[in-house]
Amino acid sequence: MPLKEKIAARKFVILGEFEPPKGADFSSFLKNVNLARGRVDGFVVPEMANAVLKASSLGGCAFLEREGIEAVLQICCRDRNRLALQADILSAGALGIQNIMAVLGIDISYGDHPHARSVNDLNLIELLEAISRLQNGKDLAGIELRHPPRFCVGSTVDTGATGGLLEIELENIHKKIELGVEYLITNPVFDLRRFQQFVKRMDTKKVAVIPTVLLLKSAGMARYIDRNVKGVSIPPEMIRGIQKAPDKPKECVRIAGETIAYLKEMGMAGVLISTVGWEDRLPQILNEAKL
Repeated sequence: MPLKEKIAARKFVILGEFEPPKGADFSSFLKNVNLARGRVDGFVVPEMANAVLKASSLGGCAFLEREGIEAVLQICCRDRNRLALQADILSAGALGIQNIMAVLGIDISYGDHPHARSVNDLNLIELLEAISRLQNGKDLAGIELRHPPRFCVGSTVDTGATGGLLEIELENIHKKIELGVEYLITNPVFDLRRFQQFVKRMDTKKVAVIPTVLLLKSAGMARYIDRNVKGVSIPPEMIRGIQKAPDKPKECVRIAGETIAYLKEMGMAGVLISTVGWEDRLPQILNEAKL
């Protein structure tokens, strides 16, 4: 069942985030994807995650679609102007890519090309407006298209927002829904109580909320994320559990699997599992979550 239909049918969606390679050989990329093929509904291909140069999301998605694997294209505000963004969206439609996800992109100063220039010609809402207009048959200049593309459109939501930023985030969710967004991917979820408090402020009947479950690799990684990644908090008992575990990778897999199971029980629309270089462990996580 295609991702769009599964979301519409309110079935639990499983997405995997797989980064394309830093190079032109996609064989290891395909090998890792094939490990989870048939157990994952779609593979999100990040657009240079953390502003680190890798093959493009469009290239990765086209490669997967050629192999008969459903992919989710990331379109990023950071790197392209409105002409290039629209060109990529049209190309994706022509290549048979059915799913698109609009993202802001991590600040370029964090990546491996810190002296590159950010573009940000369109903000996230404007990018979603562009996708909506293209699907309705016109570009941002008002010129008609010969054949409009069709996508299942998604975007992101910051569940860690607080205070005035929380009100802005909730307002933007309504705007995204009005622009045709069908699913929202959250930032990584570890503190389930805090996540539940955010979800209570949303109408999950109007849009599918898909939390990100990030596979930790060590207690050090967990501490770093908790201290430095905005909008993400990791309970101290979780960090201590990893620190004390005799098999730390196994404990991290267990945490990810239990988190997925809990989110499913909560009634979330699905999960995006991000393994950050440990893609071969995705089947273990699914086993732990009994999926």
